[in-house]
Amino acid sequence: MDARDTELKKELDASLQARRELGEEYESALVDSFLEKVDQRIDGAVERRVRRQLAEQQMTVARDSRSPKVTDTWGERFGFGIVSLVLAVPLSAIGGGVADLPGLLAAWAGIVGVNVVQAVRTNPGLFGRRRPTRDSDWED
Repeated sequence: MDARDTELKKELDASLQARRELGEEYESALVDSFLEKVDQRIDGAVERRVRRQLAEQQMTVARDSRSPKVTDTWGERFGFGIVSLVLAVPLSAIGGGVADLPGLLAAWAGIVGVNVVQAVRTNPGLFGRRRPTRDSDWED
């Protein structure tokens, strides 16, 4: 028996004692008063549970939004990185052979650019700041 049950038992005892002292004509008012207190207790418990479940759902959604997309598996990301590195060798040779250092820099700028686009596609919030939202009742 926790503290809330003890309080409710005290309220019931007080209502019964008041009924004994006041008589049967006040019985319905005393019962209504006691039931109102029980309703308030139940409403408070339900509200706490709903808020807790809502907070858990929001945390789950927040965690899921940071994880990679379901269609984007680890193998696809790893494969993209391998292909990018394999193609970097001939592109570097061609760029460096044709235009020396500027050609080499242009080839690597393209390789880095393609990888950045892929990283942003798979992780949308990677480079941008997330704006705080106030969709919650928890913050004032």
